[in-house]
Amino acid sequence: MSETLTVGLTEEQREILLRGLRFARSAVALEVYDSTPETDAERKSKLREIRQLAEYLEGVRPAGTAART
Repeated sequence: MSETLTVGLTEEQREILLRGLRFARSAVALEVYDSTPETDAERKSKLREIRQLAEYLEGVRPAGTAART
């Protein structure tokens, strides 16, 4: 993720993306494959990227929206 884009999202759109990332994380984590050091590293990398994006989206609130407590 070297380039940064600014995208205006509504709270609902952000929640949809987070739900999709949870699905993607599950799909990667549950994928059946032949375990090798390379494939294990690739899986960990994919899961890390998904986690980082989800954490970013969880921390971002649409303008004018208060954070939930």
